[in-house]
Amino acid sequence: MESTGVGGVEWLVGVLKARGETLATAESLTGGMVGAALTDVAGVSAVYRGGVVVYATDLKAKLAGVPQDLLDAVGPVHPDTAAALATGVRERLEATYGLATTGVAGPDPQAGVEAGTVYVAAAGPGSVQVRKLQLSGNRSAVRQGTVVAALELVATLVAEELD
Repeated sequence: MESTGVGGVEWLVGVLKARGETLATAESLTGGMVGAALTDVAGVSAVYRGGVVVYATDLKAKLAGVPQDLLDAVGPVHPDTAAALATGVRERLEATYGLATTGVAGPDPQAGVEAGTVYVAAAGPGSVQVRKLQLSGNRSAVRQGTVVAALELVATLVAEELD
C-alpha cells in the first residue's frame, strides 16, 4: 500500500486525525506487521491506540474478545473469526475502528485450510467488512499481501464513512 494518496496509510492517518477518531489492530499471521506499517507514519500516535498479536488461537478469545464458542465452531481462520477479531479489538482498545488479520501464511496447510487463505476485517461505528484473500507465494509474500489488503480495507471503510 502506498503511503500517500487517497486510501494510503498517510491519508488514513490524516483523515482519522482530522475527525478525532482512532484505530486498533488484532493480528494473527501478520505478527505485528500492520501495526508496524501504521507506526511508520509520523503523527500516528494521535490515532493508533495499539494492537494485539494473537497468534495462538486461545489468545484470540482471551485478548481480542473472540467468543470461544465461535472459535470452537469455525476455528481461527474464518470470516466470522476475522469479524470478531476486528470488533473485539475495537471494543477492548476503545478505538473508533478495529482492523484484524487471520489466515495461513504457509507453506503448509493448517487444520485443513490451504496456505495463502487469509481473512482481513475492519470494524467501525456503522459496519464490519470482511475480505477473503487467496494469496500465493512464500510466507513473506502472503504476510506482506495481507498487510496491504488489511490497510486498504480499513481505508475503504473510513472513506465510505466520510460520505
